[in-house]
Amino acid sequence: MLRDRAFLRLWTGTTASGLATWALPFILGLAVLDRSLTAVGLGVLLAARTVGFLIAVPLGGVLADRHSRRGVVLVSGLLAAAATPVIAWGLGDSLLLTATAAALLGAGQGACRPAFQALTAEVVHPDQRQQANAAMTLAVRVSTLLGPGLTALLATVLDLSVLLWGTALLWLIAALLPPRGAASGVPAERTHLVREFADGLREARRHPWFLAGLGALTAVIATGYSATGVALPLISRDRYGSELVLASALTGYTAGALIGALIIARWRPRAQGWAALAGLALYGLAPLSLIADVHPAVVIAAYVITGIGIELFNVPWFTATQREVDPRLLARVSSVDFLFSYGLAPVGLALIAPAIETFGVTAVLTGCAIVCFTAPALAALVPTARRFAR
Repeated sequence: MLRDRAFLRLWTGTTASGLATWALPFILGLAVLDRSLTAVGLGVLLAARTVGFLIAVPLGGVLADRHSRRGVVLVSGLLAAAATPVIAWGLGDSLLLTATAAALLGAGQGACRPAFQALTAEVVHPDQRQQANAAMTLAVRVSTLLGPGLTALLATVLDLSVLLWGTALLWLIAALLPPRGAASGVPAERTHLVREFADGLREARRHPWFLAGLGALTAVIATGYSATGVALPLISRDRYGSELVLASALTGYTAGALIGALIIARWRPRAQGWAALAGLALYGLAPLSLIADVHPAVVIAAYVITGIGIELFNVPWFTATQREVDPRLLARVSSVDFLFSYGLAPVGLALIAPAIETFGVTAVLTGCAIVCFTAPALAALVPTARRFAR
């Protein structure tokens, strides 16, 4: 795939945007450590970025279907690139300025996600899309695996503002490098933005497998992902006495995702949808491994398997969406995917800590595991879910 110049440009741009998206919270965390930013300020900036993301995802989907997908990638990438230096300038001086810039950066990030998804369908031949999506997720996982150490190393010799300027450069690459697609993506008739987004919702409803899979994915992220984000650090500290289990489990998850992407790049199961949903259900092993006082190796192994499973779901899911959805509405349907699945993730994170205080960690983790196993199983009962096709 990387021998194709058009795809190589798209892959590099997507990788750059993913790396820049991941890097910002880590760099801001380093700013808290060197007292350039308070913990409250960090929360405000990340919340502002999330708000900008959630607002821009549906807007970006509509605009990417209305106009050139390549044009939306360009504008959203340039917006994020322009907002990042403002964060660097205002860090520690003006929380209002940096929060506004973070919201604009989040808007650029949110608008480019559905546009990149639709642009992939324009650039890559249908027979090669699963391999292309696997190549993209491989790049993201490698960045996640190596990024923290490299960023921490760079922070020892470079100022944090320089690191932020580096992420702005990544956004410039994401904006300028991707190629033009084969189609314009302009709908036959333009109406109000809300009505055009509603057209995307109607298109999503035409595909029962999509609604079922999206519901399962949203439930798994809201429970399994939240268990990883909140319960795993507490259990690593209180039960195992250090952060080593936390770091090892997260590294194992990323390593598992790399393995999963390599597998799914070549594997073509006949019942693709069922296989993908079975992979998604493996996320239940993550909270399940945290219930009992088991050896740390069991927790790490569970997270490796969870990582494998999530990519066995993600890659066929993206590929099926690109294949089955009306190309004129693909960006809008992709924005529905991102809005409900990852957009609602903060709700689960916000609720799980109070739930643990009220019901206890064992009850909450048991509930999370049950949801992670059950939601994909219920989605698999939808007739069109077997092959992710109508």
